[in-house]
Amino acid sequence: MAEPLLIRYMQPLIAGRRAECFELIQSALETQRAETLLCDIVWPAMAQVERLFTDDRINTAVAQMANRINRTVADQLQAHLPSMARVGKRAIIVSAALDAEELGAQMTADLLQARGWEVYFPGGGVPHDELLGLVGQLRPHVLIILGTEAELVPEARQLVEMIRDIGVCPTMNIIASGGIYNRADGLWQEVGADVHANDARELLEMIDDLAPREPGTQRVAVVKRRRRKRKAAPVA
Repeated sequence: MAEPLLIRYMQPLIAGRRAECFELIQSALETQRAETLLCDIVWPAMAQVERLFTDDRINTAVAQMANRINRTVADQLQAHLPSMARVGKRAIIVSAALDAEELGAQMTADLLQARGWEVYFPGGGVPHDELLGLVGQLRPHVLIILGTEAELVPEARQLVEMIRDIGVCPTMNIIASGGIYNRADGLWQEVGADVHANDARELLEMIDDLAPREPGTQRVAVVKRRRRKRKAAPVA
């Protein structure tokens, strides 16, 4: 029986074998959609690399090689995403200024854009006052905060408080996703987000039908992870 694609992809990814990774994904495109490969292969591979690095099972060189391979693969898959009709909704996506978080934010931006959303992606490291100005200018339906470093959680909380205290775009939902928001139970509520999604697939499943936020309230809702049986990928 053939090994699942994620396992076959993780082996050369951790070894830094770029060409083998690219060939695997290119071959998979013959039978699978680009969205499926981004959500079910590249995203979980990114999460596994982050987890292995956090647990000191791989070093910086290995993690950075893997993250750069994943970014190239994500760029290649973006060109194969369908272009759906505009849905009249707008999103801003920000992240921590780290390879994995910015990659996750980039994939989220690509997937939402393919779904017909108008997406703005400033990434990580943007000053709060500039993000506040961008929210006021664009008046998005959602602001997605993808991951953060543990020591920067107070800054994420400060950003949300600033947006809510000033009252800019009060019906905008703030969605926390990925990274430390998945690892620390309830953290998304502590920073003041309205909704939490574990990954891109869960976010895509709920975002089109997400009702406007009611000003002055926090929506306490967690998108439940669908149970899937998947073997853990080997690290070597």
